[in-house]
Amino acid sequence: MSESGAMGPGIMPIDREAWGKKINLCNFINAYYQMRDVGEFAAVKRILLIGPGQGLDTVVLRWRGYEVTTFDIDTTFKPNVVGSVHDMDMFKDSDFDVAIASHVLEHLPLSYLDKALAEIARVARHAIIYLPVHGRTIQMRLAPGLLGWDWSWIIDICYWWRKPNDEKARFMSGQHFWEIGLWSCSLKAIRERMENFFEIKRVYRNHDWRPSMNFLLSSRQHSPSVTK
Repeated sequence: MSESGAMGPGIMPIDREAWGKKINLCNFINAYYQMRDVGEFAAVKRILLIGPGQGLDTVVLRWRGYEVTTFDIDTTFKPNVVGSVHDMDMFKDSDFDVAIASHVLEHLPLSYLDKALAEIARVARHAIIYLPVHGRTIQMRLAPGLLGWDWSWIIDICYWWRKPNDEKARFMSGQHFWEIGLWSCSLKAIRERMENFFEIKRVYRNHDWRPSMNFLLSSRQHSPSVTK
């Protein structure tokens, strides 16, 4: 428990061994987008992968020639380094070129978010953070098969009045403490919190994996040209 009474970081309350053996289409989509997004930053060699999950992302990024260090609070997934994203004292400032946290931060109580963002901004020059969108989505997509045209529209049905609770993970079968679209967790609110630590380079919705909102960020701490 934190000083504020919030539940502290911990492992997922599921059968992690069984979860780790599963592989779904979204895992391949996620790995592709991570590989693509890393390429948007210059001179990337060292990557910190926070929450390696089933390991597909690690394999793909290493296949592309990056030096990948995996980091997780749960030894089930055999990370290179064990710890919580809100406290990464084992790493020095700017140890990595890019830190990736794909669908990780929502597993922390919301009161820990700023600590986690601050640590990510400290240890890496850039960050790629993917977060879940709450509720149900309706997608309309038109791909006529000509000239690579592909139009997609997504409508979110969010239960915005539902409030996160630092003492209990209430969403995604008890795995998520919060998601984008909940009370106090609007996209605007999350962006504002990120902007305390990062310059936001790009935000986009993953139309191939609808529940994912993707952020490409540059640390304010390690970029002299970025000031708040």
